[in-house]
Amino acid sequence: MAETALERGDRAEVVQVEKDRGLTLTPRVDILETDDELLLYVDLPGVKPDGVDIRFENGELFLHGRRAQAHTGKPWLWEYETASFQRAFRVAENIAADKISAELKNGVLTVRLPKVEAVKPRRIEVKGE
Repeated sequence: MAETALERGDRAEVVQVEKDRGLTLTPRVDILETDDELLLYVDLPGVKPDGVDIRFENGELFLHGRRAQAHTGKPWLWEYETASFQRAFRVAENIAADKISAELKNGVLTVRLPKVEAVKPRRIEVKGE
């Protein structure tokens, strides 16, 4: 993948404890580039589709997911708690921003970033006798 297509932020996972709000995590992301698009596979364990917010503003793609607490009442030992997942990417101009789509399935968010037609590779047929 060309770095001009998508610039990755810091790869280190950041964990920050926030009082009464759970954890803020930087989710792991796999990026795949094909001739037609960039695909982002984002780990969002326990997040439901209505807990995902994706925004594209000023050439940046912002991903936010919120996982609600699984249990209520008296705590015993609960490691699965309320958490927020946040990640941002700078998106190059060769992405068709109006055609970005996303799907959440089995805790993995798939974000499709289609390339504009002008940058897609194409084969040129050579004619001859």
